[in-house]
Amino acid sequence: MNKVRLQIISPDKIEFDGECTMLEYTTTEGCVGVMPGHVAMTQIIAPGKLAIYEEGKEKPTYAALISGIATIMPDVITILAETMERKEEIDVERAKASRERALDRLEKREPDTDLARAEQSLKRANVRLEVAEM
Repeated sequence: MNKVRLQIISPDKIEFDGECTMLEYTTTEGCVGVMPGHVAMTQIIAPGKLAIYEEGKEKPTYAALISGIATIMPDVITILAETMERKEEIDVERAKASRERALDRLEKREPDTDLARAEQSLKRANVRLEVAEM
């Protein structure tokens, strides 16, 4: 078994439905790589880079995967994603502006600032910018 079926579903659409030879993404416990035949498990996705390796393609498909849940079975991986943006879909200027707003909030630390929300916003913006630059 050298391929596994991958389905990535967001609230708006089916983002990906096909086969891959490997998948890399970030969970709340760190970065993981999943290959065909992987032991069954469920993982919580954290903001990070998604890399889909497909047979016959020289480079993986990169995307920003913001959050969701991954269910892994030996022959199928299903990701229910809050947001997934392929490299070419990322609005770089919007991501830069979001990063600057988050940095500003974190720097000023005003009493009414939700620091956890600002930190998450910064993580999401940084992930988008990292993927866009690949």
